[in-house]
Amino acid sequence: MTPQATGDTLRGAVSLRHLSKAFTLNGQPLPVLRNLSLDIRAGESLAIVGPSGCGKTTLLRMLAGLEAADSGQVVIDGRPVAGVGTERAVIYQEPRLLPWLTVLENVAFGLEVRGIARSVAQDRARRHIRLVGLSDFENAWPRQLSGGMAQRVGIARALTVQPEILLLDEPLGALDAMTKLTMQEELARIWREENVTMILVTHDLEEAIFLADRVLVLSADGTPPALIPVDLPRPRDRNGADFVRMRRMLMGRFGLH
Repeated sequence: MTPQATGDTLRGAVSLRHLSKAFTLNGQPLPVLRNLSLDIRAGESLAIVGPSGCGKTTLLRMLAGLEAADSGQVVIDGRPVAGVGTERAVIYQEPRLLPWLTVLENVAFGLEVRGIARSVAQDRARRHIRLVGLSDFENAWPRQLSGGMAQRVGIARALTVQPEILLLDEPLGALDAMTKLTMQEELARIWREENVTMILVTHDLEEAIFLADRVLVLSADGTPPALIPVDLPRPRDRNGADFVRMRRMLMGRFGLH
């Protein structure tokens, strides 16, 4: 499936145009994004990193249409974003599954509320449940799933609505180390197979390098954002010299060693 393909044109291109946002703290404006401009290619994987308070999640919420900019625009496929849209799907750190529905029912839910017949919705849901490796758990309840399995269900639910753009807000942050590595491999595979534009907020610099074509580095002190290409072949070798060199370079930007 290539959900954003129309004829020979890939859909899912994003443009940030002079985007600014500030909040009020103790009666004073607190800028989190300052005049940010960026073009994200259709089908690209972009990671957003930076310290707490730098605007990562705020930016993702703007992309999702859940937060308005003070100035500037988010433009998708040439159209300004004015709210949530069916071409975008969001995956959060917590999968937020409905506990009274089975895995199959959770994954099909987004289609059914849009008026798609249950049989059609469940057929499409089954395809994405297979994609995330949970075919044997269609009838399981959320309480019966591990954290990694629940997050797979959340990913399947997001993909089932066939978005052009997948927005991920620390989706693997609550998982244990081994499960997290496995899920990073899965995200890389799913992104490649589904051909969606993927925008990932993460605190994990290695995760950003492993998954992204480019890394957007935000700061909390007013330093201009940096956009760093990840010119490493896929699949990526976490222990390779170039990977290690890039990880060291990114860590150095945050004063880490």
